[in-house]
Amino acid sequence: MKKPELLAPAGNLEKLKIAVLYGADAVYLGGQNYGLRAFTDNFTFEEMQAGVDFAHKYNVKVYVTVNIFFHNDDLNGLIPHLKKIAEIGADGIIVSDPGIVMLARKEVPELELHLSTQANTTNWASACFWYEQGVKRIILARELSLQEIKEIREKTPRDLMLEVFIHGAMCISYSGRCLLSNYMAYRDSNRGECAHPCRWKYYLMEEQRPGEYLPVFEDDRGTYILNSKDLCMIHKIPEMVETGVDSFKIEGRMKSVHYVASVIKAYREAIDTYFKAPQNYKFNPQWLRDIEKSSHREFTTGFYFGKPTGLDQIYGNSSYIREYDFVGLVVDYKEDKKLALVEQRNRFCVGEVIEFFGPKGESFSQRIEKLWDENGNEIDCAPHPQQRVMIKTEFPVSPYCILRRKRDN
Repeated sequence: MKKPELLAPAGNLEKLKIAVLYGADAVYLGGQNYGLRAFTDNFTFEEMQAGVDFAHKYNVKVYVTVNIFFHNDDLNGLIPHLKKIAEIGADGIIVSDPGIVMLARKEVPELELHLSTQANTTNWASACFWYEQGVKRIILARELSLQEIKEIREKTPRDLMLEVFIHGAMCISYSGRCLLSNYMAYRDSNRGECAHPCRWKYYLMEEQRPGEYLPVFEDDRGTYILNSKDLCMIHKIPEMVETGVDSFKIEGRMKSVHYVASVIKAYREAIDTYFKAPQNYKFNPQWLRDIEKSSHREFTTGFYFGKPTGLDQIYGNSSYIREYDFVGLVVDYKEDKKLALVEQRNRFCVGEVIEFFGPKGESFSQRIEKLWDENGNEIDCAPHPQQRVMIKTEFPVSPYCILRRKRDN
């Protein structure tokens, strides 16, 4: 069996570095234009170059999104954009528009073409069609079962790579083709500006009773009727591997550094553990516990084992479950003094119990006995955003180690 690539989201340069260090085989990111996440930080070309250089140093690949549904005006400036991505040295681009497939093959043939899930490829015949157009990888529609994916793998050329989502937010609309945002907020989700109306609370109004709002109930649990649970397949790694796909994709370019680190490390360990001894593989519940420490919704297996039911929706609210706060990131570590230089991300103080969670090894928790500012002055709290403080640690840590605190601590 070929070990699938673990593909991580990179919403900005810091998240890219975290994804690489915590175990990703590849990352995907968006430039300032043409991607479906217009409201994340995204990358300037200078940041993209730095990201590609950093990733390639660790033999990690970089794919760039160019996957909006293009209108005529969007084509202005596209070719220079594609040529710059190729010049930077990215490994491929993610596209959804057949016109862009045509233009990219002509103008930047050195870039691999990956077909976005937005193109909703749901059968082997479509996959073969795109292969003949020069597409090297297809990101399959999320609406497929594991059995359907196996059949697509069996009936397509082996050098056509297949990619599937394994974790992250689910879209209520077929392969993300949603018009709700256009209609209700004048923001085109297919051009990167989704307002996420599927997460809103809804009421009914009868035509002859204007202004008289009737609540929409689903088993008396609430009115968030379009609000899907998040996909999580950490406990189904063997079943996912057996489909024969080439890449496992994590959703979340708008998610936090904490999310990227927690999810990538858990799936990295699960995949590696399986491939060490498939016959003796056992799921480690700690992987799921670590994932749950980052912000998340309730989990579902999506379409993989059959069509979702009412149990795959969240009706009571649209908020995330947040049991831990991301409070800091290690910048440097002085081993001789056991002192970590930490950049604050949320306020924390002396006396609190903090968990240190790093790219390698086991996490550990300790009570903060003392804090110092960068000048060596003892302080009680780190209240300022991105304030740098020093903490004595019980065990060695490394740069990009995450500090998190349980909320009821």
